[in-house]
Amino acid sequence: MHALTRTARMTGLLYLGVAITGVLGYLIVRPQLFAADDADATLANLVAHESLARAGVALELGMVVTQTLTAAWFYRLFRTVDSFAAGGIAAFGLVNAVVGLMSAALLATAVGVSVDPVGDAAANVQILYLVSDGLWGVGALFFGLWLIPMGWCVLRSGWMPRALGWILVAGGVGYVIGAFVEYLVADAHVVADALAYPASVGEFWMVGYLLVHGVRRRALDQAPATVRTPTPVAG
Repeated sequence: MHALTRTARMTGLLYLGVAITGVLGYLIVRPQLFAADDADATLANLVAHESLARAGVALELGMVVTQTLTAAWFYRLFRTVDSFAAGGIAAFGLVNAVVGLMSAALLATAVGVSVDPVGDAAANVQILYLVSDGLWGVGALFFGLWLIPMGWCVLRSGWMPRALGWILVAGGVGYVIGAFVEYLVADAHVVADALAYPASVGEFWMVGYLLVHGVRRRALDQAPATVRTPTPVAG
């Protein structure tokens, strides 16, 4: 297999890991534990489903690991196309990982408080979950920012469909705007979510394209089949 195809498919596999851990942790596990308007219910859920709560922390940590590696592999994939844009993907992606790491620490603390209560356990656990939610809310800025250089690299390289590149750029801009709308306009959750839809389409398309195709065949004709090893310099 061509080195570029291997890199692309590994990037897609890691990106799929981000999607799986994110969906399981944020959209499936968290709603079963966190009751936004009822602190007592949140604490009761954590006590009754401690194993699920711990699994939620593990999933967020899994997202951190896969997000970090995905950011690194996107840089490896696109660095010869545009090093500045590839560096942007890596840098913004690492910020996403830091957001996830901070959220995981908050959730882990919430589990600890539910097992060994400190002060008003229900209020403390609720605050920890609310701050975690707030982190993901403001973190949407960087979820959007990392898609913009990613889309640019798709357009610049010609390795994937141009439509995919434009959707990633549009989705990234929508994500960034949505993060501001969420906090500037009261009860604007529907609008903010709608602005993020193109990003979801672009991300899943990107994952699928990387896994199935890697890159377009013509890209392989323009790249070396193997990574060159630097020639040692005699001392």
